[in-house]
Amino acid sequence: MMVQWVGLLGHVVLILALVALVALAAWGAGLLVFHVLYRRRALAAEAELLEAPLPGDDRLPHVLIQLPTFNEGGLIERIASAVADFDWPRDKLHIQILDDSTDESAAVAARATSSLRDRGLDAILLHRTHREGFKAGALQEGLRRSPHEFTAIFDADYIPAPNFLRLCLRPMLRDSGVGLVQARCDFVNSEENAITSAQQRMLDGHFAVEQSTRSWAGHIVPFNGTCGIWRRAAIDAAGGWQGDTLAEDLDLSYRVQLAGWRALYLVTVTVPGELPSTVGGWRTQQFRWTKGFAQGARKLLPKVWRSDLPVGRKIAASLHLGTCLGGPLVGLMVAAGLVDVLFGPGPTFPVATLFALALLLWAATAAATMLLGQHLARGASMTAEAKRMPAIILTSLYGSLSNLRGVFEGWTGRASGFVRTPKSGLLAGEESRRP
Repeated sequence: MMVQWVGLLGHVVLILALVALVALAAWGAGLLVFHVLYRRRALAAEAELLEAPLPGDDRLPHVLIQLPTFNEGGLIERIASAVADFDWPRDKLHIQILDDSTDESAAVAARATSSLRDRGLDAILLHRTHREGFKAGALQEGLRRSPHEFTAIFDADYIPAPNFLRLCLRPMLRDSGVGLVQARCDFVNSEENAITSAQQRMLDGHFAVEQSTRSWAGHIVPFNGTCGIWRRAAIDAAGGWQGDTLAEDLDLSYRVQLAGWRALYLVTVTVPGELPSTVGGWRTQQFRWTKGFAQGARKLLPKVWRSDLPVGRKIAASLHLGTCLGGPLVGLMVAAGLVDVLFGPGPTFPVATLFALALLLWAATAAATMLLGQHLARGASMTAEAKRMPAIILTSLYGSLSNLRGVFEGWTGRASGFVRTPKSGLLAGEESRRP
């Protein structure tokens, strides 16, 4: 009797896991449909917005540039030099290097700050001897020392163009309800090796297709942690940066938009950065992202459903936050399937149908998103790219399944430290100089 109950439980759990996987895959397919429907009109509106005239230099606002760094080495000098070249009135540009380094990078940060001052810029170094709150703690500490209305944030491995502020501040100056403007992350080393090539294709699907579609459809747009501008009033209204998750960017962007502010994603404004070039580095990054996302879902889902958002936007936000469950759901499906085969009714027709639907819909949606991202962002041939898809989809599945521990720890509230993703600091075309 007990064996029958175990088998029946496995059968029910298998069905529930498959239904959840179908729902997540269907949501991904829905984003693709929305993207196609909105793209032409949205891109035209974005182009018009980016061509709108700015006020004269004497009426442009002061802007705080925050550069959070932790053991970044020479990357600190590179990002400092990039923001020093911004096309913005020098007396209205204020730079903070927020350095938590525990190695020789602290001296590099001091040298970069001194170099900025030598160029006539208002630059300060805030070096913390602790890592309380990690990146969020450093950003919040910097805000406490600045009165300025707008804050641009860049991770050390990104290289913004001189016109970044003149492009991304336009929407905020025209609309006081916009609390966040996010540019699209691009990559300088995508063809360095097989792992960076795979990451580029996975992330282009996210940055070029999914993120832009969320913005166009009026859904909550998550901050990507870098290459964005915040309105200080929006940050303060949402309670500031909080370091209780490893996804402080996701956390703040949700809280800001739940407080009534809007976020805008500029898909045609790109900022190149660096991808981790080893499997180990990629897994470190994926673990932090996965666990942070799970922590964010645990924290934010109750806030979403208690908010005044329309039901449709609540469902969209829940499905977005629920994407971190893809790997665990696959694992649960496999375990429950074994129990079902051994002790339960076995592969019944409804179960087989759900399994086939989940598998085909997930694989087709993932491949279509990446293919569309490559075609739209890079003009790549979809026929040529299609040959890469099986290997990249398997890589993506490997990444999801290898980070099951991160999802479990995030959902159960287990804390852990922020582990930096190793970066080399190479520019595109410099791979041959790697020692």
